[in-house]
Amino acid sequence: MDYIKRHGEKTVRELAEMFGAVLVSGARQVGKTTILKELTAKKRGKKITYTSLDSAAVLKSASEEAETFFEYNPPPVFVDEIQYAPELFTYIKIHTDKAKKDGLFWLTGSQKYKLMKGVQESLAGRVAILDMLGFSFKEIAKKPKDSKPFLPSLNPAKKIPIDKSLTSSEVYKIIWQGSFPRIIAKKSNANIRNVFFSSYIQTYIQRDVKDFYKIDNELAFHSFLIAVAARTGQLLNYSNLADDAHIDLRTAKLWLEILERSGIIHLLYPYSSNIAKRVIKTPKLYFLDTGLASYLCSWDTADSLRNGAQNGAMLETYIFAEILKSYWHSGEAPNIYFYRDTDQKEIDFIIEKNMTLYPIEVKKTANPNQRDHKSFDALSVFKKPAGTGAVICLYDKITSIGKNVITVPVWEI
Repeated sequence: MDYIKRHGEKTVRELAEMFGAVLVSGARQVGKTTILKELTAKKRGKKITYTSLDSAAVLKSASEEAETFFEYNPPPVFVDEIQYAPELFTYIKIHTDKAKKDGLFWLTGSQKYKLMKGVQESLAGRVAILDMLGFSFKEIAKKPKDSKPFLPSLNPAKKIPIDKSLTSSEVYKIIWQGSFPRIIAKKSNANIRNVFFSSYIQTYIQRDVKDFYKIDNELAFHSFLIAVAARTGQLLNYSNLADDAHIDLRTAKLWLEILERSGIIHLLYPYSSNIAKRVIKTPKLYFLDTGLASYLCSWDTADSLRNGAQNGAMLETYIFAEILKSYWHSGEAPNIYFYRDTDQKEIDFIIEKNMTLYPIEVKKTANPNQRDHKSFDALSVFKKPAGTGAVICLYDKITSIGKNVITVPVWEI
């Protein structure tokens, strides 16, 4: 498999020069191990040992002999899937404090909340964390250097455009195939894609759900996954979700939390304040890989997805994940929300930056107009400055379509 350069490389490299440990966190198969292997292989003058806790023998040693584990695996060392042996965090702290050097520990993990507990208890101030998702479009287009945190701008001349625009069919093919590196790098056909996702779900349920969280009802959890995927891009109704998955409300909330911990979904919360009494408080649910969501919803081809009932929700889900990638892979955490009120005014996303609100609407149109941003004025209730708004759509130009509002092609995020 040819290595495709990642936007996060520069970020990880810089973090490793500032902290004793760097941790890359994310779902399985998003490329965490690959990016750290690439970076540690390029470290001149330092031999960095690789060890994986996916190995039963190594895990036994790390769990039962944590005190001496780093005598046999001396820093600088790359430890893969660190969440399986939280006992190691204490000894990473000891080695980091004693050596007072940067770049001693290179870590990956796929259970963020479990990881954060260990970090908060032992490694606060000693470890830098990068949240990682699958490939962004600009990485697929082999232009990761063009990637930067997305924020609408009235000065698009500063942007470096992608070489060519994409058709609706091409956009939905990207959405349908998803962002997992194995699928992208291999340019997989539909059959291989389906086999990958089938295996991915089986492995995820076996390793992260059944073994890690001690949930034995695999069939029920698989049905729950499908029910969640069918709701991507929608307001979250716990009771409705529980009913469709044939589980109780408490279990639905617990299992949804597990999906969040695993990096499978993300809950987006509404922007609100005490001023806006009429704002709906319910979060929206997003899958973080549209290929996986499409597979679970049985969209067998990109065209069936493009012409199906979920085309708008999947496009919105894809845009949300692309915005997250632009921030997370730069080492930043975006202040991103949505807006919906009881007067039926909706804004898909709001990014808050420097106390300024940037409204964003996602539309499956190649002919945007002023009606597509008619709800942007609802933000006046918050009494904060409004930044440039954006309608992200299939129109192939960045251009103004209203006062302080521009169009942004889907592939220009």
